[in-house]
Amino acid sequence: MRKMIALGLFACICVTAVSAQKSNEKMLRHVVMFKFKDDATAANVKSVEDAFLLLPGKINTIKDFEWGTNNSPEKLNEGLTHCFFVTFSSEKDRDDYLVHPAHKAFVEVLKPFLDKVVVMDYWAKK
Repeated sequence: MRKMIALGLFACICVTAVSAQKSNEKMLRHVVMFKFKDDATAANVKSVEDAFLLLPGKINTIKDFEWGTNNSPEKLNEGLTHCFFVTFSSEKDRDDYLVHPAHKAFVEVLKPFLDKVVVMDYWAKK
């Protein structure tokens, strides 16, 4: 299933994972967008993507996960190319994710190639 998710001036095409979320269940969204350094190779970027994709299998507080790359014709992404959309049931679950050893290991994979990151968390409203 594909969805267009608009994030302020940024838009990401995200491939949605199958979710067991109920429509009345509260969901905390953790949105992360990356701009890679100009000298990051395609292989470097792929290694970051692959490392991020492993996190849902390693951190059980992640309830849903999707990601994609920018394809907005508006050219307002300010160099941000990747959008990762992680869902949690609570702020505690999100906070546990942030300090989880697997997340910390992912950050170490990311650091050498990262130029800019934007993070926004919000409670989803319907």
